[in-house]
Amino acid sequence: MPIGTDALGNVSIFGGLSGDALRFLDERLEPVTVAAGGCFFAEGDLGDSVFVLDSGRAEVSKSRNAKTMVLVLLEPGSCFGEVALIGICPRTASVRALDDCRALKLSNRVLLELYRRHPEQFTLVQMNLGREVARRLSDLNDALLDLVADGGGEAPLARRLGSTVK
Repeated sequence: MPIGTDALGNVSIFGGLSGDALRFLDERLEPVTVAAGGCFFAEGDLGDSVFVLDSGRAEVSKSRNAKTMVLVLLEPGSCFGEVALIGICPRTASVRALDDCRALKLSNRVLLELYRRHPEQFTLVQMNLGREVARRLSDLNDALLDLVADGGGEAPLARRLGSTVK
């Protein structure tokens, strides 16, 4: 069920795309629904797609040593799953629906088709995905530095960041 090129054009990973490319994607994005409490995917799963949350809220979490930490809350318009898609690696986190959710799934197969038909538009999507990853990395850096500055785990975090805390 297409959502329309105007709505897609407002999603960060589709910013700047031509109307033709937006129509192409709008016809091929796969709607996915996940009930509250269900998962879009789990950390370690094979990742071959990126999602854009259309409705509902979800949380991104990571687990280590039998502990789970929520990293971010997702609202409509948020994209997720891009790290595994770009890195061709397993999912780096889990995404669980807090409410009944609807998302749009962009598979690597559709991206390949976009590349074949509109290589310049494919390049723009890849750049937008890279910007999204860079924004997340910047936010993570700020959060880690705030944690260190507030005295929570100074020595271990400072060593991991390759810096010292004064």
